[in-house]
Amino acid sequence: MPAKQMLPGRRPSAVKAQGRKRPAVRVRRPAGRGPLAGLRRTQRQLRKAWDRPLTAYYLILGSCLLITVLGLVMVYSASMIKALQLGLGDAYFFKKQFLAALIGTVLLLAASRMPVTLHRALSYPVLAGTLFLMVLVQIPGIGVSINGNQNWISLGGPFMLQPSEFGKLALILWGADLLARKGDKGLLSQWKHLLVPLVPVAFLLLGLIMLGGDMGTAMILGAILFGLLWLAGAPTRLFVGVLAFAGAIVALLIKTSPHRMDRLACLGATEPGKNDLCWQAVHGIYALASGGWFGSGLGASVEKWGQLPEAHTDFIFAITGEELGLAGTLSVLALFAALGYAGIRVAGRTEDSFVRFAAGGVTTWITAQAVINIGAVLGLLPIAGVPLPLFSYGGSALLPTMFAVGLLIAFAREEPAARAALAMRQPKTGWRRTGVRWKSMRRRVTKRPSGER
Repeated sequence: MPAKQMLPGRRPSAVKAQGRKRPAVRVRRPAGRGPLAGLRRTQRQLRKAWDRPLTAYYLILGSCLLITVLGLVMVYSASMIKALQLGLGDAYFFKKQFLAALIGTVLLLAASRMPVTLHRALSYPVLAGTLFLMVLVQIPGIGVSINGNQNWISLGGPFMLQPSEFGKLALILWGADLLARKGDKGLLSQWKHLLVPLVPVAFLLLGLIMLGGDMGTAMILGAILFGLLWLAGAPTRLFVGVLAFAGAIVALLIKTSPHRMDRLACLGATEPGKNDLCWQAVHGIYALASGGWFGSGLGASVEKWGQLPEAHTDFIFAITGEELGLAGTLSVLALFAALGYAGIRVAGRTEDSFVRFAAGGVTTWITAQAVINIGAVLGLLPIAGVPLPLFSYGGSALLPTMFAVGLLIAFAREEPAARAALAMRQPKTGWRRTGVRWKSMRRRVTKRPSGER
């Protein structure tokens, strides 16, 4: 027998390795396990959800409804003391806002069902009607002045109309139609066609607004104009030139107005100052600071008892922070962020130039106005006197904004993928467009062109 006899079923390499230490074998975890696997799956699911065809549709509709409903609650809470001080019922302002929300819902549904061609056809009548009303505001005996700004028309009783709020919607519809028609003809590459007549008409609206002294609304209208020019592909030099010209006009208007200079001086103020010039700005900060993480409770605000002016209009965000805390204010910011993202998505995915300009203009309007309002409450921007869109009290501001949201919903529904997804959700009973008919107690019958079964 040999000295080293091979054992059956064993390789020579295995026999030589008996006396050596085997290297440690690494155990690999399955791909679906691990501390980061769940996070990756969640990220993939969120990305898949964002890419669904109806995501923008649901984001616009859901965020608009949530902002409006929460705004109604906060309007009632913030205005009840003011209404009682005026000798009115505690729900006086809430009832008016609720009525405006009902009318706005009808406008939203109507706008969401209108075809794009009808929206384009309405652009010129809306612009002409808005200009007519804005001229009427400046006629003595017709226009009404509130807080030093003559921008209102009395409709009889407690109802007032502010035509300048409809000027934002008019500029978006008319400007989008104008730029779309010029873009189809290839004229937007020429700066004359890009600026004329868009900029002169926008400056006409701005002039009528500034005659009434409403600097805040003029700033929003200017933001809409720059948004349309940006979407139209204005050259950088032209864009910067128009921006510098508008900035010079704004600086001149602020410099020549002591009231606006006082508002500018209240940036970052922590004390009311001499003659209480910064009273409103400082008490807005007090309201936010006293709210904490989760607020003092709905209806438990202290600042709304006469300390904070315009608690239910321009500074309703401060009352929200006091009663609902940081959690409530961040929720409002998240809803506006979702609405802005959905608007950008609609404008970026469409092939229709009118839809792109109109969706971009509406998104610029809502986000710019929200930033200006919230920035003023936080003390980061001068107080401009603009309401928080869909949230603050004011029917004149709520109605055109809800119609504009209806525009976004209509545009989101017109996306080819969204249209196909909505068509698949048709009811499966009764008559169908495919020619398939269901009858009770009988088999399914398919209609043939000849009438045979």
